[in-house]
Amino acid sequence: MSQESETLIEINDLHFSYGDKKVLDGINLRVPRGKVVAILGASGSGKSTLLRLIGGQLRPNQGSVKVNGQVIHELDHHGLYEMRRNMGMMFQAGGLFSDMSVYDNIAFPMRELTDLSPPLIRDLVLMKLQAVGLRGTIDLMTSELSGGMARRVALARTIALDPMLTMYDEPFAGLDPISLNVIAELIRRLNDALSGTSIIVTYDVSESMKVVDYAYLLHEGVVAAEGTAEELLASSDPFVDQFLHAHPTGPVAFHMKSTPYREDLGIGA
Repeated sequence: MSQESETLIEINDLHFSYGDKKVLDGINLRVPRGKVVAILGASGSGKSTLLRLIGGQLRPNQGSVKVNGQVIHELDHHGLYEMRRNMGMMFQAGGLFSDMSVYDNIAFPMRELTDLSPPLIRDLVLMKLQAVGLRGTIDLMTSELSGGMARRVALARTIALDPMLTMYDEPFAGLDPISLNVIAELIRRLNDALSGTSIIVTYDVSESMKVVDYAYLLHEGVVAAEGTAEELLASSDPFVDQFLHAHPTGPVAFHMKSTPYREDLGIGA
């Protein structure tokens, strides 16, 4: 097996800015097939932006994102649509259709992208809801779900078509401790059972490190560190140590850079 076939995602010298705000400043990373990879970093470090570049919602200012051997931003409309058929995306805010029932939310991609019969679609919807522990919600509207339940339904929809690549944007946000642990383990089990590849974007270090094969830490637009959970947790790098162990002081300051506080208040030195 060639190195190219073993690597599902290859990102080289990736730069991206929102206007004058530089977000990514030369990202290089690889995601092997069949693995669960975490993208970690503080808020605003470009984690979700990276997912949008992989999915083709954004185009890089410089560099390339290659998925399954194809450069995403070079695909035409049809090529990008075909690529996305093999991707599952769990959005940070869930992204459920508010005017549809739980059943119709999960059935939507099956109806849109396949020719499966209604009885088979129903069986698959029940299977996905059973996996996330919410088969009893099948007839509820999304407005009747708690925040944590809505995220679990969003996960069920994400895996509806057993995608080649599944991307999770903050999948643990809003979950109680029991559900959080169950979902983390479910992501791991589903990836292995389906021989898929998963990317988890999160700042939840404790849960992600239990289930991932490899992790990248983003800081100031670049990959500041990478490695297995064991390697990163044993690192003596000041940034890695502060982020993974939640130290209040270190390279990452709590306060955003600004003029001196006394000066803003009009108080002399």
